Amino acid sequence: MAKKKNIGTVVYHVLVTIGAFIMVYPLLWMILSSFKPTNTILPTATQLIPTTWTLDNYTTGWKGFMGYSFATFFKNSFFISIVSTFGTLISSAFVAYSLQRLQFRMKRILFVLVLSTMMLPPQILMIPQYMWFRRLGWVGTYFPMILPYFFAIQGFFVYLIMNFIGGVPKELDEAAKIDGCSYYGIFFRIILPLITPALVTSAIFSFIWRWDDYLSALLYVTKPEMRPISLALKLFNDPSSGSDIGATLAMSTLSIVPATIIFLFFQKSLVEGIASSGIKG
Repeated sequence: MAKKKNIGTVVYHVLVTIGAFIMVYPLLWMILSSFKPTNTILPTATQLIPTTWTLDNYTTGWKGFMGYSFATFFKNSFFISIVSTFGTLISSAFVAYSLQRLQFRMKRILFVLVLSTMMLPPQILMIPQYMWFRRLGWVGTYFPMILPYFFAIQGFFVYLIMNFIGGVPKELDEAAKIDGCSYYGIFFRIILPLITPALVTSAIFSFIWRWDDYLSALLYVTKPEMRPISLALKLFNDPSSGSDIGATLAMSTLSIVPATIIFLFFQKSLVEGIASSGIKG
């Protein structure tokens, strides 16, 4: 029995390793191909390891296009992602605390409406939102990509934080009330420090989603100097005007670095936030 168990364990790990390699292979190919000379990438597409290593793709790609380097596009993406993530955390935490701890009219209806936003594909809201933002004069600015997230428009984060707050003992709220804390005092002094893992989890997901947001940038950004990295990569690799595949792969590799670093640094908090929210929910 022990021998069969060991064989089963070995087979399991071999299959998992093969599956993981198949899933990560396109990413590895992109990263390693970015170090190949441009004229050898397609002829050696089936070869994973470069025979000749070069950094020319990175120097060429970093120069950008239309007089704007990729430093400008990275700066734009960081600005959009950081500000919108901050708005998401603040608004979602407030709404989650209100729905979880406070008692008021139509609370259940509001909770259902918040959850219903998770069931609506963004493509359904794309046209009415564009018409609304155009009437407000926001098209051509960052407002449509930032301001809505200050109003807790993503039910996923509200629900995630609600579950975490639900695991915080209500006795702490009552003790704070006896000491003279208002609802705002309880939120900022008691609840907020205790839900840090949930906030970190929400921040990671929100940052990555905003960093990779291509559709919003395509709809609302009109000036070249305002383009985020997601839109710049698409325009950089425009088939109608010719493209440098090596430089494109190099800039694509750089574009995944911020999200990867954030995930690696906050992986422990991410797992804790998801696991704790699921258990406490």
